[in-house]
Amino acid sequence: MNILFIGDVVGSLGRDMINEYLPKLKDKYRPHITIINGENAAAGRGITEKIYRGFLEAGAQVVTLGNHTWDNREIYDFIDNAKYLARPANFPENNPGKGIVYLKMNTDEIAVISLQGRTFLPPSDCPFQKADELIKEARERTPIIFVDFHGEATSEKQAMGWYLDGRVSAVIGTHTHVQTADNRILPDGTAYLSDVGMTGPYDGILGMDREVVLRRFLTNMPARFEVPKTGRSQLSAVCIEIDKKSGRAKKMERILINDDHPFYS
Repeated sequence: MNILFIGDVVGSLGRDMINEYLPKLKDKYRPHITIINGENAAAGRGITEKIYRGFLEAGAQVVTLGNHTWDNREIYDFIDNAKYLARPANFPENNPGKGIVYLKMNTDEIAVISLQGRTFLPPSDCPFQKADELIKEARERTPIIFVDFHGEATSEKQAMGWYLDGRVSAVIGTHTHVQTADNRILPDGTAYLSDVGMTGPYDGILGMDREVVLRRFLTNMPARFEVPKTGRSQLSAVCIEIDKKSGRAKKMERILINDDHPFYS
């Protein structure tokens, strides 16, 4: 089974990259399941129902979220009915939505879990304990378990990778928007990558207008970050091949598409 995971889609430029390149990526990598992290898809702040449905129509099967889950208040109106939308499972129990999605593909099933780190991020329940709980539940149904770990600290992400090695198929990091080059298959068969990177403005700073960000650093004055609507774009992703019977990862490939890394079919 091949899983294609596309990292943090930011704004309209990111959504345009999904529409342009997802069909090409599907032709090249033949994924059985495509997962998109869409927590920045609505102008960098959360997601709307229209965008969520647009990702599904473009070819994604599951959409994950992160610390910007509640930024767009529209999400309260549809998250409980969004069957293929996963917000971090270690948010408080009284939050709407869910943190695990089960997807049936012919005779196979995959569990997609969203978790959020606690280092340098708003308070949340322990992601390690929540992972234990959900993995125990998921393994009663399937050995194929994918974890999107939305975290700031690389150390926390690595800790989660080692903690879950052999118990899940993949632990892939999101949130920091810069693709890391540490993709590997851990000794007991879990695919790991500290951060898959972002999909959106290529010439901004973490997807935001660079002039505003620079002004903030230079003056230390408050500034409202905005997502550019024009300019060059990039797409960041990873494709993972998984043994369906054991759930162990067999190989993985980082994907980066921008003007300096053109896409070749």
